Amino acid sequence: MKQPLAHLTLGQPTDYPSQYDAGLLQAVPRQLNRSPIGIGCEQPLPFHGVDVWTGYELSWLNETGLPQVAVAEFRVPCSSPNLIESKSFKLYLNSFNDSRWANWAAVEQQLVSDLSHCAGSPVQLNLMTLTQAATLIIGDLPGDSLDQQNLCITDYQYNPQLLAHAQSAQLEVEETLHSHLLKSNCLITNQPDWGSVVISYRGRQIDRAALLRYIVAFRHHNEFHEQCVERIFMDIQQQLGPQELTVYARYTRRGGLDINPFRSNFEQPPATIRLVRQ
Repeated sequence: MKQPLAHLTLGQPTDYPSQYDAGLLQAVPRQLNRSPIGIGCEQPLPFHGVDVWTGYELSWLNETGLPQVAVAEFRVPCSSPNLIESKSFKLYLNSFNDSRWANWAAVEQQLVSDLSHCAGSPVQLNLMTLTQAATLIIGDLPGDSLDQQNLCITDYQYNPQLLAHAQSAQLEVEETLHSHLLKSNCLITNQPDWGSVVISYRGRQIDRAALLRYIVAFRHHNEFHEQCVERIFMDIQQQLGPQELTVYARYTRRGGLDINPFRSNFEQPPATIRLVRQ
């Protein structure tokens, strides 16, 4: 996996430019991860969804040199050929810092154009003033928490077989579960990625202890945020076969960016909330 990504600036000493440079953005083909988890490049995706990024450190200069600050929400469709590598995204946003722009609309237009080009599909943007961003609700995830179970766990290595036989033979349910115990590591740098995950499904009831053990087993797993969510979706779908399934994770920010991938085969992304760690 790492060899095709050797060109990335991630994990390398890097200067932080302050003049606008779209060339800083780096794309990662989504198919690099999808083929190993059973999603062929010629077949339809088994889910729809979006990667919702929140940028908290966005600033530029107006025409008179007065700094402007904003919070931005970017939505990258999961059907895009590429995901946007996070460090390159941070460097790119930093390149706006000392560049002058005629107005907010010009900044928004440039962001949409550059990010859409990198992803290979149209990216949506909500560019907010701090007053507008202050209306974002800090809340909790929907459904029942998995985290209060009295479990003894000693295995922190990714293991999809933890889901094997983890469902009721007869009881059909429609439920939403969540956990704040998701942790994985960056594919390139091994830095920890802390997250919370929602799993909504309709089908034979999943054993909650087995599901939590599976989520915790990502603790030493190295993969990008978007790839982890797709892996969780495919593992549950392949092992347990629910009729409907959503996997939605919200990760804590690094370098002023958080990444929140949503994948579902039956519902649309919910309204944006922020969790207490975001």
